[in-house]
Amino acid sequence: MMPTRRGDGRIAFAYLAPALLVLAGLMGYPVYQLVLISLFDYGQEQVSGGAPLAFLGLGNYTKLLSQDRFWAVLGQTVGFAAVCVAGTLLVGAVLAVLATRVRTWARMTLFLAALGAWATPAVAGSTIWLFLFDANFGFVNEVLGTTGFSWTYDKWVAFGLVAAQVVWCSFPFVMVTLYAGIKSIPGEVLEAAALDGASTVKTATSVILPLLRPLLIVVTIQSVIWDFKVFTQIYVMTGGGGIAGRNLVLNVYAYQQAFAASEYGLGAAIGVVMTVLLLAVTVGYLRALRRSGEVL
Repeated sequence: MMPTRRGDGRIAFAYLAPALLVLAGLMGYPVYQLVLISLFDYGQEQVSGGAPLAFLGLGNYTKLLSQDRFWAVLGQTVGFAAVCVAGTLLVGAVLAVLATRVRTWARMTLFLAALGAWATPAVAGSTIWLFLFDANFGFVNEVLGTTGFSWTYDKWVAFGLVAAQVVWCSFPFVMVTLYAGIKSIPGEVLEAAALDGASTVKTATSVILPLLRPLLIVVTIQSVIWDFKVFTQIYVMTGGGGIAGRNLVLNVYAYQQAFAASEYGLGAAIGVVMTVLLLAVTVGYLRALRRSGEVL
């Protein structure tokens, strides 16, 4: 007797249950605390015990959503994350295809270089990029003949520099994942497409991409989550958010509100808003794919 779909779902849930319990303990309680703090007037006096906690309800959220600064930072965060995700997917996909077409020694060199970028800690990588693009002693300015040019002074140039660094340290995940997906495609499928007279572009768009779509879903969602909550690169490379906070993103903005301004409740509210936005984007993306007939 063949198992029913409901039975398959129960079996799958049983296998996932231990991991779900661990995640609930590691993530559920911190999220609960984050939400709880966001409902109170929680500042330095409350932390030190000099003043009682005052329940504000949605007061921190009302204050946050009424700030023009918040909406400006949110817009910058969305735009910055979109550029990083698009760049990461493009570079990763191109190099994954390239890795399938070069010799073994070239492929190993590419993978080792990518592994170095992937394994480099964010603080170390950001600092190295600052050295490379230093206005007076940077290698890049020496090569371009633009000694004295500051890559972190102008708002958009600084965002571009940080986005390039984020793409540099993120593309290896996409590259390796898509490379594995391409290598798993049966050769007979590609041979059949060639026999049917399909061009390279037609084969890529009509054969390879549909087969890689499940992997593309994974790397896209993962990239959105990573790039939307970037903190280290912005904080290190722009000195905490740029001149007068011109290069702030939500994670750095939350840090400033919580630890620089000692408004922990407001900082927690920003964290909750970020979590809700990421959940909404992820669920919306998956629902759109399901409506289009994609098997998830």
